[in-house]
Amino acid sequence: MTPSPATGLVQPTRLWTPKHVVVTASAADLPHTAEILRRCAAAGVDDVTMLPGDRITGLRAGSDREVYARAKSTLAVVVAPPSARKPQPIPPSADWRIDLAKGCPAHCQYCYLAGSLSGPPITRVYANLDEVLAPIASHVGRGSVTSGTAERAHEGTTFEMSCYTDPLGIERVTGSLAAAIARVGAGEFGDDASIRFTTKFDDVTELAALDHGGRTRVRFSVNAADVAHRFEGGTARMPARLAALRTLARAGYPVGVTIAPIMPIPGWREQYGRLLADLADAVADVPDLDLTAEIITHRFTPASKDVLLGWYPATKLEMDEDARSAKRSKFGGVKYVYPKDVMAEMRSWFTAELERVVPSAQLLYWT
Repeated sequence: MTPSPATGLVQPTRLWTPKHVVVTASAADLPHTAEILRRCAAAGVDDVTMLPGDRITGLRAGSDREVYARAKSTLAVVVAPPSARKPQPIPPSADWRIDLAKGCPAHCQYCYLAGSLSGPPITRVYANLDEVLAPIASHVGRGSVTSGTAERAHEGTTFEMSCYTDPLGIERVTGSLAAAIARVGAGEFGDDASIRFTTKFDDVTELAALDHGGRTRVRFSVNAADVAHRFEGGTARMPARLAALRTLARAGYPVGVTIAPIMPIPGWREQYGRLLADLADAVADVPDLDLTAEIITHRFTPASKDVLLGWYPATKLEMDEDARSAKRSKFGGVKYVYPKDVMAEMRSWFTAELERVVPSAQLLYWT
């Protein structure tokens, strides 16, 4: 990858373009829908269907793989219902969750959305953007992750925007993320509101030019080379993500890395050690750097395993319950995590190495 001579920005390596766009009747006349359709046309999308109602049909015919492929290539422009517009607590990441969309164009074989969202994995972008963002103002000053802690109070009240999507991955055809960053950056929702999101994509040219006001933290999901290569299809390569992180850090954004999901693969210390060294190189000499790190181990549930095996029947991803420890929630749910000794070993190594190799990074949490 080389920087553009005109801008100095690294040209993106991965841009998602849906093959099909469907617009529900309730979304058809909303102002943000017009912007979405403008962006889709500019991206070369010519298969756009205006639905007579709000029901999306025709996705379930064929095998699991055919349903998956059709859904993953479709963008639905819909209206977020009231239940989806109510901010929810989202520890340990942020005070609240705000969803710009649901669904993701990437093909990660460990995708946690497999156990969270029902039905074919279509990407739904919310056209009623004003209503989606409006609750930010009423929730400023409330929360327990950043608002209520001395360690992170300087971040203000934080709103996570990547729980159910990769907002940068779909930004080329939605514009929702740029609108949110600009409005929060301008102080529309108060000086203490800040947003954050995680991405595996690298198209940051538009974001680098925004007046963000320092109120958006952009975190890049990073991993060991073997994990990213084998299990993160349809995403930007690791050097491209780190180059994009550097671009935004130099543009004054608070930035971060989400090292996830970490796995004790053969040679994991060497591979993750190279990742940390590459991160250190990427942020070298960035003035006024504000860098955080979040580290998340791989886990799965019985439901997510079933869905993932339907989507990726030939996957080599380890999902062996007998090799894991069962962790039960207070509601009776179960997820499978690594055994305590493996977790302790990885935590000790990552904590020490992050501090040694990238001392500028503030570790927010390990899970």
